[in-house]
This record gives sequence, structure tokens and C-alpha cells, in this order.
Amino acid sequence: MVQTLRLLLGDQLSPRMASLRDLDPARDVVMLAEVAAEATYVRHHKKKIAFVFAAMRAFADELSEQGVTVRYVQLDDPLNTGSLGTEIARAVSELKPAELVLTEPGEHRLAAEMESWEATLGIPVEVREDSRFICSHAAFRAWAKERKQLRMEYFYREMRRCAGVLLDGEEPAGGRWNYDSENRKPADADLFMPKPPHFAPDAHTREVLDLVATRFADHVGDLEPFWFAVTHAQAEEALRHFLVNALPSFGDYQDAMLSGEPFLYHSVISMYLNAGLLDARDICRRAEAEYRAGRVSLNNAEGFIRQILGWREFVRGVYWLRGPDYLHENALGATRNLPWFYWSGETEMACLKAAIGQTKREAYAHHIQRLMVTGNFAMLAGVDPYQVHEWYLAVYADAYEWVEAPNTIGMSQFADGGVVGSKPYASSGAYIDRMSDYCGSCVYDVKAKAGPKACPFNYLYWDFLARNRDKLEGNPRMAPMFKTLERMSDERRAEIADDARKFLEALQ
Repeated sequence: MVQTLRLLLGDQLSPRMASLRDLDPARDVVMLAEVAAEATYVRHHKKKIAFVFAAMRAFADELSEQGVTVRYVQLDDPLNTGSLGTEIARAVSELKPAELVLTEPGEHRLAAEMESWEATLGIPVEVREDSRFICSHAAFRAWAKERKQLRMEYFYREMRRCAGVLLDGEEPAGGRWNYDSENRKPADADLFMPKPPHFAPDAHTREVLDLVATRFADHVGDLEPFWFAVTHAQAEEALRHFLVNALPSFGDYQDAMLSGEPFLYHSVISMYLNAGLLDARDICRRAEAEYRAGRVSLNNAEGFIRQILGWREFVRGVYWLRGPDYLHENALGATRNLPWFYWSGETEMACLKAAIGQTKREAYAHHIQRLMVTGNFAMLAGVDPYQVHEWYLAVYADAYEWVEAPNTIGMSQFADGGVVGSKPYASSGAYIDRMSDYCGSCVYDVKAKAGPKACPFNYLYWDFLARNRDKLEGNPRMAPMFKTLERMSDERRAEIADDARKFLEALQ
């Protein structure tokens, strides 16, 4: 008789999952299921689907080798009913377990569905908090309580103290909490940039690739070449490679963008971390160890640790604190449809073409490409933030709603009105020109402010401010920009509005 059926989701591929904590191999069954509904509720990138399915199969094999009974449902199983809820019901009907144990999902959508399972299944259902994260829900709520503003920087300092990371006694290592001001160097094309390790697909992964090519042929993105890690051992190799070869320059160049260099010094491990193949605590400890050993400067180690211990934990806290309605916030009233080139990559704007083309090929773009190119453009153009959210969720291999939604709705689109970010991350073409080499090959002139050859970011930036003046003018961090806008002549403001109108009409 099966005592406990233990469900693992596709992003819960860790032996440390709370749902496996008291596993009894003699009496329990662990279940994983590839279901069409989870692959298609947004049209996920082909490479993302392949990564998740291949990693699920590899982890199921690891568990089986350890003597655990695994119920694994493949997508092409003739009995596969196509959804998580119906597959759980089928398993309960066949195995007749005394209880179902699972770890909370990373999406409100699934969490709401799971609330009904106990009644529909007729057995006790225990949903455990995800212990892979360093800040619990209760701890984040306590930190956020009665705060007028939720600012990541102050949360990050608490997390550093709580985790005991990068501290010298009670003080931050080096005397400062944040070294971001040292991490804004543009990169030169002649720098040596270590590529993340590529892993040749084994027989099981090749089966998954064939399956995805057949079943999801009309989804966005390139499936081949497929080089992602799909096992814990491979993900560990990717982490070691980053710590030794790229972390020493990560912080310096983390905001840089170069044509033909999709990875620069970035870790490219977020998809492994978010799926459970790596552990956040372990990553932070090892990054700190590189600094303590003198192999990595403090600004590089701190910049990387801040992304995991600070930003990653912060956005998860915001996601669960704000609830499911957060996805539909639209503080700036943006209603334009997402331009088709976000899916096709067919645009004359070199920066967008590079970022979207890379996204299609790799299911990856680093945070500045997402924030200051694709996100910045969508916000300036007034695109519906929910459509932007669905795009980011679909196209990136590391995107799960708990991490993607606050980054999009909050930081990228300012649709939450300032919950995540203290101001909109809006910029003209000058920022992209300073931090990249994209502008040199663009048909538009980043130095031109007006006319058909002017960089659209330039006039869209000022048009964005003019359109949203009533909503943004009271923001103290925006005051200098509005003063500049006010000093412009009526003729110049009319020229900006006309250029923006023509461009956005053509965009439709």
C-alpha cells in the first residue's frame, strides 16, 4: 500500500524539496508528469520546454537509482490526460495513497487549483512552503509590514545579516553594502569572454528534443543547438566554470551589451537555479569564498550575490505579498498591443533585433537586455504590461511567474506604480549607445533627436514623459527630466509628439 504520493513540479528538481523531506522509499511514491497544459498556457520557447522535460527525466532517473519508486508520466504516454490535476487524480485512483504531499508552486494559477485537490481527491493534501528560498513568506510579510515603500536595497541588507554573507563582524565587507556604482563598464569586443559550458544531449535528452520538435513545432524559438545542463552534475560544472572563469569580471561588465556576445561574463545559471538543479545558499557561500580567497574582487562578488540573495528573494516576496491581481496592474494605463517583432525578431532597430534574436536562439538574454532594451522599448511605446508579462514568461528558460512577473510588471514596465522600483527604468538611446555597440550598425542615428532617421528611443523617451506627466511628475527622481521637458520650446515638444505618433502608428 502506498502511504504518501509526493508530487514534484518541473521546477522542483531538487533532493532538498520540502515535499521529499520525510520520504520513505519503502512506502512512498514520487510523481512527476509532463503535461501539455503546463507547456501551453503560454506558448513557451521550444528550448525551455525541452530543458524542463529533459531535466525532469534525468532527476526521475536519479531518484530511481537511489531506490525511490517514481511514477513518471511522459507527454506522449497514451494515457496522459494532459493536465496536472487530472494526472494527480488518475494517480490517486490507481495507487490509492493515504495522502498527497507537495511543495507550493511558483504561480498563483497553480496554487489556486491545488486548493481544491483535497476535496476532489478525497484524501488529505499537504502543501509545504518551498524551503529552497532563504526568506520565508512570514519573514517577508514581517519585513514589509507598515513600510510605505518596499525597497530591495534595505531588504538586501537584512538578508545579508540573516544569512551571514559578506560580513566582517556586524559590518558589510569593505565598509559598503552595495558596489553597483563600480559595475557599469562598457565592454570592448576584444576582451576574452568565457562561454558557458555546453553539454551534448544524451539519448534521453535527444528523445525529448524529438518530442518537442514534433509537438511544439509552432512555438517560438530555436530548439537546436541544445546545450543546456539537464542534471545536477552538469549544472554544478556550469557553476564551477562561472566562479573560476567569469565571476572575476562579472560585476565590472554586468550592464554591458555586445553584438555576437550573448553571455559576456554572466553566469547563465538562472535556469538551473530556478529549476532546482542548483541551490541559492550554496551559490552565495561559494561566491563569497572566491572573494575571501582573493580570487575575485569585492565589487564582482557583491554584485553577483546581490542578484541572488537580494533581488531574487525580494521579487519572490513581492509576488506572494501582492497576490494574483498584481499581474493585471497597469498604473500607466498602457494599452498598445505587443509588436509582432517581439516574436519574429524582424525589426530595423539593431538593439531590439540583437536582444530578440538572441532570445529566439538561446531562450536567454541577460538582465540589461531585458530591462533596458526589450522592456524599456515596450514601456516607452505604451504596450499593455500583461502582454509584455506573457512574452517574458514564454520566451526565457529561467522564467517562472514568481520571478518573472515582479521583474516585468514592477521593474520593467512600472505597471505597479512604484512597488518594486522607485522610478520607471526609462531611457533614451544614449544609454544603449553607452553600454553597447549596437548603435554603430543600426539604420537609425542615435545622435539624431528628430526626423525619420532619429533613434526611436530618443523621441519615444520624451513622448513617454509627456504622456505620463500627471502620473510621474510628482516622483522626486523624475524631477530633473521633467524640468528638461519643461524647458523645451513648444515647437520641439510638438516635433517629439509628431515623430512618436508616426512611429507608433507604423508599429501597428
